[in-house]
Amino acid sequence: MGAIEQDGLSPKDYLMEKFLKKFEHYIIIGLLGLMVLVVFLGTLELVVVLVKEMLKPPKFLLNIDEMFTVFGFFLMILIGLELIETMKVYLIEDSLHVEIIFSVAIIAITRKVIILDVKTLAPLTLIGVAAIILALSFGYYALKKALKH
Repeated sequence: MGAIEQDGLSPKDYLMEKFLKKFEHYIIIGLLGLMVLVVFLGTLELVVVLVKEMLKPPKFLLNIDEMFTVFGFFLMILIGLELIETMKVYLIEDSLHVEIIFSVAIIAITRKVIILDVKTLAPLTLIGVAAIILALSFGYYALKKALKH
């Protein structure tokens, strides 16, 4: 009995599965290349924004709004790096690591919290953000606990 019949796939289904796997692989490589480009350009833009803000009077000092802008850029680059790691692991191991997905989500919500203007938001929106933070924290904790056993 051949390998194809053992998997329960007909030769036609086996070829289709093989084609789709290769297609998916090349798409991930393309996305990975694009993400590397985006992270690189984002890093360059962060440098430009930081230098520009530091050269404004008073020189070498940042006000709170400028710091929020810089931190927003910084965290966006970290999100990009985590997504690159996710795609890299997927290419190598052909599986997604939920821990990395949680990391990306936590960094993304942290970025959102840092750049939020809480004075202009409705209380219900702030409660929603808090609920997301709690859910992600609990999920990450539960995942870490489950991976230990």
